[in-house]
Amino acid sequence: MSFPLLTATAALPAIGAIATAAVPAAKRTAAKWLALLFSLATLALAVTVLVRFDPDGDRYQLTESHSWIADFGVRYELGVDGIGVALIALTALLMPFIVLAGWHDADPLETGSRRWRPTQGFFALILAVEAMVIISFAATDVFLFYIFFEAMLIPMYFLIGGFGDRAHKDGEEKAATQRSYAAVKFLLYNLAGGLIMLAAVIGLYAVAGNFSLTEIAQARANGELEMATSTERWLFLGFFFAFAVKAPLWPLHTWLPNAMQESTAPVAVLITAVVDKVGTFAMLRFCLQLFPEASKWATPVILVLAVISIIYGALLAVGQRDIKRLIAYASISHFGFIVMGIFAMTSQGQSGATLYMVNHGISTAVLMLIAGFLISRRGSRLIADFGGVQKVAPVLAGTFLIGGLATLSLPGLAPFVSEFLVLVGTFTRYPVIGIIATFGIVLAALYTLVLYQRTMTGPVKPEVATMPDLRVREIAVVAPLVVLLVFLGVYPKPVTDIVNPAVKQTLSDVQKKDPQPEVEAAK
Repeated sequence: MSFPLLTATAALPAIGAIATAAVPAAKRTAAKWLALLFSLATLALAVTVLVRFDPDGDRYQLTESHSWIADFGVRYELGVDGIGVALIALTALLMPFIVLAGWHDADPLETGSRRWRPTQGFFALILAVEAMVIISFAATDVFLFYIFFEAMLIPMYFLIGGFGDRAHKDGEEKAATQRSYAAVKFLLYNLAGGLIMLAAVIGLYAVAGNFSLTEIAQARANGELEMATSTERWLFLGFFFAFAVKAPLWPLHTWLPNAMQESTAPVAVLITAVVDKVGTFAMLRFCLQLFPEASKWATPVILVLAVISIIYGALLAVGQRDIKRLIAYASISHFGFIVMGIFAMTSQGQSGATLYMVNHGISTAVLMLIAGFLISRRGSRLIADFGGVQKVAPVLAGTFLIGGLATLSLPGLAPFVSEFLVLVGTFTRYPVIGIIATFGIVLAALYTLVLYQRTMTGPVKPEVATMPDLRVREIAVVAPLVVLLVFLGVYPKPVTDIVNPAVKQTLSDVQKKDPQPEVEAAK
């Protein structure tokens, strides 16, 4: 039997979570180093997965299949295509930086406080989320995917509700109330989506007789499994609803600003750069592959919702006074681009959407982590409480600017390539949708540059006059991510070479081809 590489990649952070949680309470520093060690070891395994994956080989590689709940046809089946490999690599890459950035976020509060922040629990929960996300990107059994799709809500609930940031001016009691509200809202929204998806999973089993993604898709392609049109559409809606909540897509997005506002910066990155990607990934893997006709049927409505997300998220970002809420609404706008690229049903659109998932994860990590360092220094999330930071902390201001420019998709930085591909791919099939979506770029420039101007330029406010610049640990967190933003902005080929074959196979599932350009005959 070959080495179960995918299982090992997911199991390692799970083992790390258990080991970190078991560290004695007084050994907080040991728990931190142990979590960092396991995250780096997981990254090494993810790199191995990336190296062993052959973009020109079989659609699903490194496959594993074992009987699990035989009476119900549930199997432990794993396999990755190019899209899954790219997102596993993104998850494993970001995790060491999330651990380093949150190095002191779960330390005990100041002397005299009755509240103790369990450091071991904080890092154990982060590793647990990593394990569940990796399994979700690799699962090819629908029921197995569903279990971990829902299970990751539990550690995320405790990370949001139990480990909020300390930039509250209204006292610990009100801060705890707001964290609890954000955590409960996150949980209820996602549980509602998950319960609807569970009904659709059961319905799929009733129709297909098993939960294997590859077997069901193959049977559908060969004409061996027929679904009534109404049945397929209802099943599609059940899956898509859950994924749209997780993504998040307007109007199912309202949990995200609260969750990101009340979380620590590393947990906010975990939410939007890692966990939310499961939703958009699942649209590609499950919605399009299992329900191709229903996907085409729903495309016009989904594209309208995506465009609303783009414009709505950007408009609300412009008016925000809270730095974290601004980044949250910007992410809603960016997820609109991703969903639009997926359902444009073109190779450029879907390649751009997949690339956007990767690039958005990196750019949001840079911007949010720098924002977290900034907020922890000032003790406030309000934009109005800053000013003139670039004069006292130039490195912090410079990296914040790079993160902001990546957010507005400046040419030369990674998100530009993916956003350009999404717009081109959409315009070739749906020109009106593509034109409206471009206004999101203008609004992105507005909210990003206004944020930088109000926080970093102008007179130095007395409260920030003694603000320290980035420390060595903080530079170690953001510098590699900034380098990656520039590298993928100039040379995205390593990622596109991996994802493009999977995108072509996804288009084949829905029996779509790229529109042919209309060329006027030469006279």
